[in-house]
Amino acid sequence: MKQLYIKQRVFSLSEKFTVKDQQEENVYFVEGSFMKIPKTFSIRNKASEEVALITKKVFSFLPKFLVEVNGREALTIKKEFSFFKARYTIDAADIEVHGNWWDMNFQVYQQGEVVGEVSKEWFTWGDSYKVQVWKEELETLIIALVVAVDCVKADQSAAASSVAPS
Repeated sequence: MKQLYIKQRVFSLSEKFTVKDQQEENVYFVEGSFMKIPKTFSIRNKASEEVALITKKVFSFLPKFLVEVNGREALTIKKEFSFFKARYTIDAADIEVHGNWWDMNFQVYQQGEVVGEVSKEWFTWGDSYKVQVWKEELETLIIALVVAVDCVKADQSAAASSVAPS
């Protein structure tokens, strides 16, 4: 099992953060496209190779985020139509997410077997997540999933605050 940590900086306009291992070494570098359309997040490894890309689809009725890992579409997170509470679904071949992924406490399954677990770290400045990976070949996908869910949450939060009465 491998443990990774994602720590986002509060008030960061550049939308850059790193994923670290247990020895606090940088493993992945995440960079968002600041003020660009479509909104994207690129995940790069230590060799600066892009290993995953998260893109918010621009022309869709409801918000939709596409996640590519190693150049192939791996999963989609999309908002479902509902009148009261925002509902999102995660579509991925062979991958299921169980738990409260909106609160960043969930398990990732592949063919019924737990391959990863994500938990939010409390009492930290900014959002911090602990990511445990049991199948190393799915490490990039699991990291991309965490970043994508966080991106969806930020997008939902921004949309809610823009329609809130003053």
